[in-house]
Amino acid sequence: MARNLTLAAAQLGPIQKAEGRDVVVGRLVRLMETARKRGAEVVVFPELALTTFFPRWYEEDIAKAEHWFETAMPSNETAPLFEAARKYGIGFHLGYAEIAHEADEAGQVRKRRFNTAIYVHPTGEVVLKYRKVHLPGHAEFDPRRKVQHLEKRYFEVGNLGFPVVRAPIGQAGPVNIGMMICNDRRWPEAWRVMGLQQVELVMLGYNTPSINQDAKGFEAHHLRVLHSHLSIQAGCYQNACFGAGVAKAGVEDGCELFGHSIIVNPQGEIMAQATSWDDELIVADCNLDQCTLGRTSIFNFAAHRRPEAYGRIVEQVGSVAPPEWQPAARAAE
Repeated sequence: MARNLTLAAAQLGPIQKAEGRDVVVGRLVRLMETARKRGAEVVVFPELALTTFFPRWYEEDIAKAEHWFETAMPSNETAPLFEAARKYGIGFHLGYAEIAHEADEAGQVRKRRFNTAIYVHPTGEVVLKYRKVHLPGHAEFDPRRKVQHLEKRYFEVGNLGFPVVRAPIGQAGPVNIGMMICNDRRWPEAWRVMGLQQVELVMLGYNTPSINQDAKGFEAHHLRVLHSHLSIQAGCYQNACFGAGVAKAGVEDGCELFGHSIIVNPQGEIMAQATSWDDELIVADCNLDQCTLGRTSIFNFAAHRRPEAYGRIVEQVGSVAPPEWQPAARAAE
């Protein structure tokens, strides 16, 4: 019997700075209602799905930005989302800004801030938590930029790694699920760590602007979308898994987010794609048995991986120039 999973990607239109949590959660619940009508068993929401993308705003005192964060999940504001999951029997993935009081690397308990995602079972229980590892942007105000990108100011690097858990999801039964957030999708190492845990479904949310302000040259709008899709499609293909890349879209506080949410199969094909800049639900029927082909042939890791040749990947951070070639006569001198 095929392991079929009906997967929904719930793209969000813009969330303006003045929009309250109650309004946003109402939008999320309505998307879950639509998902139920379309037979979905899992709904994937974007990164920082409860607020505007606040790292575009600079605060000298970081504590003044804490109203964007959640200290508990569920909270009073997000409780309706958990209630909807129980009512409709649908699991969901949610990205949000998290404040946690826990020990740091030195063993000191302190307030810590993370860009976080969770997967919630239809019972309302949190099954898996992930904290974003690859933080883009900068930590201090940059006067050259029209829009700031201060993830390195407001968040710490995630400390949970790239975990995968096997959890029951709908008619498919147990599914190997993992998560990443936004910029993580561009790093093949993130995909491969989950691929080595036989991940079958990767859920990821993003808030990506249409313009790359860090580019030293021109990067066309269409290439921004291409590079996003290319990263997700390659990750799914090279690790034999399904992926849901789910965006915020539209003009948010004057900043254009490109959207183009997608669901991708283990062959790297786009199965469904959002076509608006609004709240939009896309759905795909995923046969999880399709993960077997790649995992047992081209990407049979046990048969073909050569980790002894990959040491540089984990031993080195920045790139270094290679040695200069020398003609044989010169080298012999």
